[in-house]
Amino acid sequence: MEAEIDVLVVGAGPVGLALACALLQHGLSVRVIDKAAAPATTSRANFVHARGSEVLDRLDALGNLPEESVRAMTITTYAGDRPMMRIRFGDPGLGTAAPPMVISQARVEAHLRERLAELGGRPEWGAPLAGFQQDADGVTAVLGDGRTIRAGWLAGCDGTASAVRKLAGIGFPGVKVSERFLLVDGRLDPGPGSGLDRSGTSGWTHADGVLGAMPMPGEQWRLLAYDAAFSADKPSEEEIAERVRQILPERTGLPGLRLTDVTWASLFSVHRRLADAYRNGRVLLAGDAAHVHAPFGGQGMLTGLGDAENLAWKLALVVQGIVQGATAERLLDTYQAERRPLATAVLRGSTAATKVNIAGSPLGRFLRDQVLVRVFNQPWIQRWTTYTTSQLWVSYRRGPLGGRGRKPRPGDRVGDLACRRPDGSRTRLHAELRGRWVMLGDGIECDAAFEAARQRLGDRVVRLHAAGPTDGTAGEHALLIRPDAHLACKGGPADLTRWLAHWLDGALA
Repeated sequence: MEAEIDVLVVGAGPVGLALACALLQHGLSVRVIDKAAAPATTSRANFVHARGSEVLDRLDALGNLPEESVRAMTITTYAGDRPMMRIRFGDPGLGTAAPPMVISQARVEAHLRERLAELGGRPEWGAPLAGFQQDADGVTAVLGDGRTIRAGWLAGCDGTASAVRKLAGIGFPGVKVSERFLLVDGRLDPGPGSGLDRSGTSGWTHADGVLGAMPMPGEQWRLLAYDAAFSADKPSEEEIAERVRQILPERTGLPGLRLTDVTWASLFSVHRRLADAYRNGRVLLAGDAAHVHAPFGGQGMLTGLGDAENLAWKLALVVQGIVQGATAERLLDTYQAERRPLATAVLRGSTAATKVNIAGSPLGRFLRDQVLVRVFNQPWIQRWTTYTTSQLWVSYRRGPLGGRGRKPRPGDRVGDLACRRPDGSRTRLHAELRGRWVMLGDGIECDAAFEAARQRLGDRVVRLHAAGPTDGTAGEHALLIRPDAHLACKGGPADLTRWLAHWLDGALA
């Protein structure tokens, strides 16, 4: 049976929408389905780090999110009304599209839907996946109403309870990290003399559990409270909000602080889970369908957006016939090889942060409130924290597409350099990577390398020259840069030809 579309994306959250946009940028046909009746309006994730802004920018979906966002770049931790620690986040200073942003996930999704519409796509709501069968040529998906969709590939971006993952028989082992957290979005009346302002996030340590307050756009606040003692069975939003109203003055030591105008309330327990595999034949997983993180550090949505961008260019090469046969299998396997180790590292870090925040024993509280407070008040630790949470450090140099030698090495991220097109006009590197590859460098050798790349990639690769300081990134070698802004290969025509022959074996479609 001939495929109706190239890729069926299940899940219209940020990861599914980002993947669909990226695939459309690469020229593939895509459908997006979601079991929900309509887009979500609640904030859920609410932080976009620098790496996330880069991905959105390369999808041309960043828009005015930086202007909409709140720049609450400090976290002040209190013991009662006594400040113990202040962490200052900043712009990592590596030429990113935007510094860290406090912005509702709902707004990120709205921008991605707008970009999807510009590319000719739209989510199909109220369309749950009921089952699928795959064969050598594609996947036949069955929807809840009995309709079928024939696609070449199926991408599961449908969250922690992923139907795609379950139907594919992919294991999702993990452990429970914490008991209940209460989550409320609403307004705060600070009361007289509270000192609470919107310049940053405030957190309070308490014997009964940590409580945090983060400013959100529109004068809203997000409140997060660890409350293992809250035992209500399937509480309503109002019951959750009332519990937060009760513990708010107790844990902050601010008797006048009141919660009003609640717009959303929820509760959750923190679990750590990682899929056994990111792929089963023509079925692939991304985002929360593949890995579940604790919310501390804002790494969940960020990691998922990176999954989507990494998968998109590899799947596009396979679907379009640039890569065929055993080489196609090998290339698709690099998706898991590059992204799963990162998820493992993120899970480890977010789990450690959770355990620190919910420490209940006297020793645990002493280590958190006395030892770690002093460590994290150090400026160099705060710079390290900003850089680590940004995920700008992510490199695939140790993966199958990586390499050795002088920096930058194959697999390393390449920053958003100022560049010139062949006609002399100015541009940015990442602006040219919207569904395309870039050959960056000067001289006859780079011209020859560019022609070698065009023989394999055709119009999918563009030629750029560095227009300013590059810190050794470009100049003596031609650099072939992947659509996700990581270095594919560097050197002369012979080096590039060898790389292309190894990874892009096959004829142009």
